[in-house]
Amino acid sequence: MLGLKWVGGALATVAVGAGAAGSAALAAPVPASRSFAAAAAAVRTTTLPNGLQIIVWPDHSIPNVALYNWVHVGSRNEGTGTTGLAHFFEHMMFNGTSKHPQGDFDRLMEAQGASNNAYTSQDVTVYQDWFPRSALELVFELESDRIANLAFVPDVVENERKVVYSERRLRVEDSNVALLEEQLQATAFLAHPYRIPTIGWPSDIQSWTMADLQNFFHSYYAPNNCTLVLVGAVDPDQVFALAQKYFAPVPARAAPPPVRTQEPEQHGERRLVLERPGQNPLVMYGHAARLNRALVEEQKLAVAVSGGWPEGFDANLFVIHATLPAGGSVGEFEHALDAELERIVHDGVTDEELRRAKNLMAADFWRGVSTIDGKARLLGEYAVMHGDYKLLFAAPEAYERVTREDVAKIARQVFNADKRTVGVLAPQGGDEPEGGDAHGSHHGAHDGSDGGFHPGAGVR
Repeated sequence: MLGLKWVGGALATVAVGAGAAGSAALAAPVPASRSFAAAAAAVRTTTLPNGLQIIVWPDHSIPNVALYNWVHVGSRNEGTGTTGLAHFFEHMMFNGTSKHPQGDFDRLMEAQGASNNAYTSQDVTVYQDWFPRSALELVFELESDRIANLAFVPDVVENERKVVYSERRLRVEDSNVALLEEQLQATAFLAHPYRIPTIGWPSDIQSWTMADLQNFFHSYYAPNNCTLVLVGAVDPDQVFALAQKYFAPVPARAAPPPVRTQEPEQHGERRLVLERPGQNPLVMYGHAARLNRALVEEQKLAVAVSGGWPEGFDANLFVIHATLPAGGSVGEFEHALDAELERIVHDGVTDEELRRAKNLMAADFWRGVSTIDGKARLLGEYAVMHGDYKLLFAAPEAYERVTREDVAKIARQVFNADKRTVGVLAPQGGDEPEGGDAHGSHHGAHDGSDGGFHPGAGVR
């Protein structure tokens, strides 16, 4: 198996670049945009005295509710010896409290026709509930209880430690794709905690202490470090009353320590090579229709393309990946890829390419806001990751204003060979390990995917 991962863009600017490039792809017909912008008036928000922010978007199209609890903690908040704790608590939060024994959370929700899940990323841990409106008070009671009264039972902790360690072996160490991604992330970042794998390093998973767990939980699982988003068949005043009843008694805690480390400027390309059993060539590089047409369809130097960038608080990486054909040359592929990127930097994109990108991503955007789950997810993303949920309603028209010159400016920032890290997985013969997908993090036995590409996303 042959693998290459190309990461371009100055670390100090690539998150902005990726965001702007992605924004260029989001668009919507103007009438729909104006109608959507007006929908912001339906959203109501309040902040409890303990700091819990609550955002409610009534939508009575179906008699159900989607609740997202965004806890502002991810692997970027971890340090040496405690890596993986954000993801570990994604497991622990379903394992009982002083009031509800292990198993009650799922049992009580399922009895009401409700379901739940969760995921962890570099920046946040998000807990999701989907339920009929009749279960609203039950869900508030359960969600507030596990923030206030999570149990730390030694046997449960040790069992989940084993589960997480096994998960790491399956999804990362037994997967060429995931292991290469993890190694590249650690190579691209020298100082910033984005270098930490969300699932944690093996030795840390094995050595967390009970004191480590309690300190982490009490530092980050507090109402003033959470944003609660509800969308569906609810009355905002009822939601706020239930929040006052169940969440207001949970005390605020001291603000968690900020992440102050900034990645130093990179001077020159970095490169790593992994030698692993494998047969099928693999290459990873950033997604673009032009690259697919030139490198897959025309030159046949790759057989598949994907890629993207993570949504995050700090500057991160734009990743390009591809799969090479059997016997494919990494050097030949890199040469062709560099040539295509140079053309984008110097010549920009065409009007047709920009229009196509806007139309494709507009369809994706409108699909997202067409469901109560999509509304809850996007409302939370804009509130937490962008700092203001109202930006969601202005996004379609803002994206439509993106020009070819905007794209060219970002391309010049991002596609800089001196600011990239390249990872190559060289096949050594034998069968490739059958590891799981490294992206998406989910609670317990529940299946699902957060969709899209998220480098460094938690694994569950």
